Amino acid sequence: MVESPKILAVGGAHIDRRGQVYGPYVPAASNPGTMREDVGGGVFNALRSMVRRGVSASLVSMRGGDASADTVSRAIAEAGIADLSAVFLDRTTPSYTALIDREGELIVGFADMALYDLAFPKQIRRSKIRQEVAAADAILCDANLPSAALERLLSLAAGKPVFAIAISPAKVTRLIPVLGGLAQLFMNRREAVVLAGVNAAAAEREMVDGLRCSGLASGVVTAGSGPVLGFDETGAFSILPPAPRKVADVTGAGDALAGATVAALLRGQPLRHAVREGVAAATLAIESADAVPEFTAASFAEALALVPDAREVA
Repeated sequence: MVESPKILAVGGAHIDRRGQVYGPYVPAASNPGTMREDVGGGVFNALRSMVRRGVSASLVSMRGGDASADTVSRAIAEAGIADLSAVFLDRTTPSYTALIDREGELIVGFADMALYDLAFPKQIRRSKIRQEVAAADAILCDANLPSAALERLLSLAAGKPVFAIAISPAKVTRLIPVLGGLAQLFMNRREAVVLAGVNAAAAEREMVDGLRCSGLASGVVTAGSGPVLGFDETGAFSILPPAPRKVADVTGAGDALAGATVAALLRGQPLRHAVREGVAAATLAIESADAVPEFTAASFAEALALVPDAREVA
């Protein structure tokens, strides 16, 4: 356990657009609704939850030279995160656009993130990044980084805990070369199926066994409103999330869970207890229209009290 944990995050921080339809979604037709624009990204969303749970944070990301870059820069500063990102004046800032239904569930997401693939492998080799990794207690990354950049980052970490967020079923395969070096991987069930080599209806034990066979020593698998599955060297467990008091937007719930869980782990909590805190943060995110909700110590404690204890997986 570290007294004042410092984490270096490397990954997505970009424009996040969320369009929500008013009524039943009709494919291949015009759907009335609203469009919101914010700053999101796997590690950035998670990092904001971590800062609110007492972690000191720095962020390395990539952005372009457009107006969106200024929006991203301001959001990082307002979150109290040290910004170590690289700026490419001749490029477009990455973005993610999600269409969600009136219940808040994702219909489709569109990722325009070519700059990450282009720039991360080279930027990870900068001496400044080596210095920041050396100064951090832990590293957080996401699969917005190509495999070459992830492998370099794990090498620089030199045994420090590296936590990762899977991002999507298409991108999670980028993590395959480094699975054995991760302290923890956060993924949803569709992403876990890709790594575990099982079918979507696999039982909890089958899923855990498949993920262990992939080389992963510890992981957390979310399943929407279903049980959150966790495992490490002490065994496997699941936690059933409490029903949210309202569903505003599911966007960012998994990132909030990852951030709060890692913050608890860095305070020395065992994984079972840490994931309970993560579930509380995810519940607050679902209940908020913002991807990263505002919460006080009291409101977080209230949400945590609703999360049941972990159930062991036989």
